[in-house]
Amino acid sequence: MGLRKLLIILFLPGILFFACHPERDYIEDTDAHLTFTLDTLYFDTVFTTIGTITKSFRVKNIYNRFIKIQEISLAGGSSSVFRINVDGTPGLRFTNLEIAPRDSMFIFVEATLDPNNSGDILRIQDSIVFLTNGNLQDIDLVAWGQDVHIIREGLINENTTWSADKPYLVLNYAYVDSASVLTMEPGVKVHFHRDAILYVDGSLQVNGTVDEPVWFGGDRLEQFYEHFPGQWGLIYLTQNSRNNRISYAEITNGTFGILISAPPGSGLMPDLEISNTIINHMSANGIYALNAAIAGTNLVIGNCGGSSLGLVYGGDYAFTHCTFANYWYSWYSNRKLPALLLIDYFITDDDRDGVFELHSGGEFDRAEFNNSIIYGNEHSELAIESYEGLQLNYRFDHCLIRVNEDSLDYRNDPLFTSIISNEEPLFDSIPYSFQLDSLSPAIDAGLPAHAVEVPFDLEGNSRLEDSAPDLGAYEWTGG
Repeated sequence: MGLRKLLIILFLPGILFFACHPERDYIEDTDAHLTFTLDTLYFDTVFTTIGTITKSFRVKNIYNRFIKIQEISLAGGSSSVFRINVDGTPGLRFTNLEIAPRDSMFIFVEATLDPNNSGDILRIQDSIVFLTNGNLQDIDLVAWGQDVHIIREGLINENTTWSADKPYLVLNYAYVDSASVLTMEPGVKVHFHRDAILYVDGSLQVNGTVDEPVWFGGDRLEQFYEHFPGQWGLIYLTQNSRNNRISYAEITNGTFGILISAPPGSGLMPDLEISNTIINHMSANGIYALNAAIAGTNLVIGNCGGSSLGLVYGGDYAFTHCTFANYWYSWYSNRKLPALLLIDYFITDDDRDGVFELHSGGEFDRAEFNNSIIYGNEHSELAIESYEGLQLNYRFDHCLIRVNEDSLDYRNDPLFTSIISNEEPLFDSIPYSFQLDSLSPAIDAGLPAHAVEVPFDLEGNSRLEDSAPDLGAYEWTGG
């Protein structure tokens, strides 16, 4: 090969490189500015010491020439609660960055807030500063911080009271042992991390009020998660628990609202008195009870991926002026269980070998529903079933029910009295509190004798001041 050809081969890649990569043309006009996809980056209220989610925005070059950013810096420096990442690189200060014509770069931001030693929610602010062609621009960073009692793996082995001075955050579990009582005062808020559990072997006393209910929910405080189910585990009342009482509470966005159970043959029956409470947006069941005793009044159990109320195997149950209204969204999952499930058997499986075991022959001492609503968006929202075809001990009196009459012949069943079937209750606030519209057939359809036991509705309105009480947890007042 001749020298000339060899030199051409050796230098040709370099010639092509420089031919394809001409010297960059930068815009240096002092009037040239960066463009941003927002002017302020907000973080919803976050718990101190717990990191936020990562948020981002874009910095855009709207010109047909390269633009050079002399500096990007976090104004608060190393003392800031915020952290930034520029196009994949973390740091506090970045220099001599370029954005190609009509291109952009990403800025990622997160924060971990320090305790503020206050029960109040405080605003924390910083900014990201950009220096380009001598021009200063900035993006504000704003977060609100809330101090919190952190319970990682909490053992409660003495009588304990939680007050409303600041929220509680359960990261893994809180366990109430068999000799202890956990009491919650009005206004307490309990946040659960993913899969976290309140495990009660002893006694749970939730003492909310109409103005200051006790709240149970997830620890994601962004607006997107406000009504998102399955964010945390459950409240578990074990076979040993007793004298449980929940009054004026809101239980939302978990997997199970309340699981209360005792094994067949144990001779145990955990008990719960629950009133003036809303359970909503559970990915499994609102209340799942097996061999338990529950007295419920002014109880609302709304949208659940399973049953709003599942009464399984046996127990002693009485519900008066309750609303079981399941309008579960199909885009979450396909719901296969009715709003109210009453069966005398259950099936367990061993995850290790896939063996299924049937437990049948349970007995209900009582399962009665008075002045209540059982409705939803499925063809039938009530299922009553005995594995051995036995007559279960139930009673439905003055109720509005969505029922498939082909599978449940309630009209010829004396245990159903004064039933309104398959008429839309006309809730005016689906899927949240399920109050009645002015045209609801549930208005004045209740039996006064039942209302005497529960004279005021969930919001404190009297049921005894007109011709008859309304069905469900809410009395329509004309508002």
